[in-house]
Amino acid sequence: MEHSDTYKRSVTVQDVAQRAGVSKATAARVLGGYGAASAAVKAKVLAASKELGYQPNELARSISTGRSGTIGVIVGDIENPYFGLAVRGISDAASAAGFDVILANSGEEIEKERDAVRVLTGKRVDGLIVTPARASETRHLREVHQSGRPLVLLDRAVPGLGVDMVVCDDKDAASAATRLLIKAGHRRIAYISAVASDDAIYKSRDQIDTSTVMERIDGFLDASRQAGIERPERFIRLGATGSAASHKIVTDLLNLPERPTAILASDNVVALEVFKTIRGLGLLLPDDVSLIAFHDADWTSVTTPPITVIAQPIYDLGLESARILIERIRGTAAAPRQVVVKTTLIERQSIGAPVRSDEVPPSRRARASKRMAS
Repeated sequence: MEHSDTYKRSVTVQDVAQRAGVSKATAARVLGGYGAASAAVKAKVLAASKELGYQPNELARSISTGRSGTIGVIVGDIENPYFGLAVRGISDAASAAGFDVILANSGEEIEKERDAVRVLTGKRVDGLIVTPARASETRHLREVHQSGRPLVLLDRAVPGLGVDMVVCDDKDAASAATRLLIKAGHRRIAYISAVASDDAIYKSRDQIDTSTVMERIDGFLDASRQAGIERPERFIRLGATGSAASHKIVTDLLNLPERPTAILASDNVVALEVFKTIRGLGLLLPDDVSLIAFHDADWTSVTTPPITVIAQPIYDLGLESARILIERIRGTAAAPRQVVVKTTLIERQSIGAPVRSDEVPPSRRARASKRMAS
């Protein structure tokens, strides 16, 4: 078989102009969507471009027009369904407005976030939507803002940055979930977070560099203290960043002499690991341990029992952040906004009355009865 050593060259504006019988400048105006041209000339140029298979040079067009028609998005963990839904909302809003989306994943690492900002600005995106990995390291984001390129923060706030932010009511949501557990009789409640930390034991706010995590912990602590629970922070655990770490955290908590009787999980990924570990330890939900999770992931409604969740309108979060960014790109001038999206507590069947520390857990009683019967 013969192989050609030549490749078909790209169709240029000059090619389109020659086919349409117009000047290169006229063809460029029509193809670029700027300047004046008669309807007849536009029709000839567009017909010629279609016949030749002309593909516009987006970089060249962005240089000449000052717009690329693209939005850059940087999220913390694209494998987390939470961010997947947010990106879908962003994409739908962007598409409806005629923008494309370029997506980057920081993996919650500040260096990767900086690199992503550098790459996306180098591609001349018209604006950025970012989920900041750290609230204390935002120089790269300040530089984006100061350059005049629109920037919207998604899911996490950075006070003093002076840009638009779209977040959930995390503190109120955590407080409501904690109060629900307290109402069921729980006094030893654990809060487990996926935020990275060298030490799983929570000691102070200095360990937290993400607004959502701090808001949720504050909500959990406030509700606990208002109910007269002493030292609620003793059951806060950080660093549930994967299966192994989550398994160890949950196992260690449930093996304490006075173990927690309920767990509030910071997201659906953590909650799934909590669920699997509880089952692996031979315990039952909600007989031995109660569970509430942030985010109404699909799996939470089909387990036995189905999990009580804090439903976050994540799609709407992404949709609103993109709408605000597009308004800024189009020149809307107004003071920076912080849009707070409300969450909903959905009660299912994963909350029960607590087991006393001196009481044999129901699951163990059931297994003992089964052995005696046999």
